[in-house]
Amino acid sequence: MDLGPYLMLASLEGAVGAAVLALTALGLSLVFGVMRIVNVAHGEFYMLGAVLAWWVTSMIGGHPALGFVAAMVVAPLVVGLIAAAAERLVLRRLNYDPEATIVATIGLLYVIQQLALSTYGADARPVPAPIDFRIQFPWFGYSGYKLCVIVASAALMLGVWLVLTRTRAGLMMRATQYDPETARAFAIPVGRVYAGVFAAGAMLAALGAVLIVPIQQAHYLMGHDPLLLSFIVVIIGGLGSLRGTVLAAVIIGMSDGIISVFFSPTLAKILATLLVAFVLVWRPTGLFGARAA
Repeated sequence: MDLGPYLMLASLEGAVGAAVLALTALGLSLVFGVMRIVNVAHGEFYMLGAVLAWWVTSMIGGHPALGFVAAMVVAPLVVGLIAAAAERLVLRRLNYDPEATIVATIGLLYVIQQLALSTYGADARPVPAPIDFRIQFPWFGYSGYKLCVIVASAALMLGVWLVLTRTRAGLMMRATQYDPETARAFAIPVGRVYAGVFAAGAMLAALGAVLIVPIQQAHYLMGHDPLLLSFIVVIIGGLGSLRGTVLAAVIIGMSDGIISVFFSPTLAKILATLLVAFVLVWRPTGLFGARAA
C-alpha cells in the first residue's frame, strides 16, 4: 500500500480513538470544571460501562443491535447511579476537599476494579457490533461501525453542549462552577448539582466504553489507558474547559492513532506525555484554561 492510503487508514483509526477519547475526557473535565475535584476513578467508570455492555448484550438474544441499544441505555444509567451513590456516601462527607477526594477516588478505583474482577472475571470478552458493513474506499474497505462511532460521539458531545448552554440544568451547573456560595444564595441546590455532575461525568465515560467495546474487548483492567489519556487531554486543553478538551482530544487521538500505526503505541504515549510537559511549562493553565485571578 502506498503512503497516501496508509496515512488515510491511520487517520481514520486516529479519528475513532479521538471521538471516544473526547467523550471520555469530557466527563472528567466536566467534573473538575464544576466540582473542582480530580476523579481518579474515572477510568473505572469507563471499564464498568464496557463490562455492563457485555452483560446486557449477552442477556439479550436476537439481532446484535437490540442488545447494543439496550446497553447504550442501561450501562450509563447503572454507572451514573453508582457514581451518584459514591458522591453522596464518600465525596460529600469529605466536603469535596481536593486532596482528600483524590485519595478517596483512588480507593474507589481499587474497589470497583476488584469487584469487577470478582464478578466479571479476568478474561477479555467481545461484544458484537450492532451493524456489520464496510465502506469501500478506492484503496481499502473500512468498518462502517467505526465511522458510526465518530458520528455518535459527535452527536453526544453536541447534546452535552446544548444541555450546558440552553437548559436550566446547564445554567445551574455554570452558576455553581463560577461561585457555589452565590449559587446557594439564589436557591440553587448545589449538593444536587454536584451529584448530578459527578454522575453525568461517569455516564459520559460509560457511553464512550459502550461505543468502543465492539472494537476493543471488555476487560477489568481496560480503564488505565483511557484515564491516562483523559488526564493528558484535560491538562492540555485546560482544566474545566470543554472546548479545550474536545480540541486536545482530537490532537491526542489523531496523533496516537497515526503514530501507533506507523511506529508503535508506546511511542505515541511517550510523545503525548512530553507534550503535556511542554504545555505545563509554556502555558500551565492549558490551551483554553482560565488564569487564576
